[in-house]
Amino acid sequence: MSKKKKVEEEKVEEVLKEEQKEENQEKEKEETSEEKIVKIEAELEDWKGAYARKNAEFQNFTKRKQNELEEFRKYASEKVILKVLEAVDNLERGVTASVETKDFDSLVKGVEMTLSQMHGIMNTEGVEPIEAIGKEYDPYLHQAVMTENCEEIDNDHIVMELQRGYKMKDRVIRPSMVKVCKK
Repeated sequence: MSKKKKVEEEKVEEVLKEEQKEENQEKEKEETSEEKIVKIEAELEDWKGAYARKNAEFQNFTKRKQNELEEFRKYASEKVILKVLEAVDNLERGVTASVETKDFDSLVKGVEMTLSQMHGIMNTEGVEPIEAIGKEYDPYLHQAVMTENCEEIDNDHIVMELQRGYKMKDRVIRPSMVKVCKK
């Protein structure tokens, strides 16, 4: 029996050793899981940092673009104003000259030249008058402020233009104020 006991003891020892191995492996697994968690948390922190930096960069970009747009809007009409100032200078010269010479005809001629210059500026900027008299009333182009029963003109056609309207590059910037024939 002593041999049997020895064999049994050896088996028990082997089982204990295997159990210890398994426990050690489980501990190792637990450690590797903890290491993995630490590693994943570190990666998460890296991603959070990268996200925060990208978000800050985007906000700075947005602010910079808004500032650029405001600056553009602020001075967008500069070229047109410079052209208009030339016409204003001509009007001022004409008034000064007419005061000195008391020549009404020269003043009228100067005003006509300046008006012609203003029309030229408007044409170069793509501004054109809206045709109204004799045309059919269009609420997108015309603003009816009066009506009149006129036998010579068709119904819903414009009798008189009270204020000229303008389009800029196919967009109405000011509708014509008109009197429309209503029968």
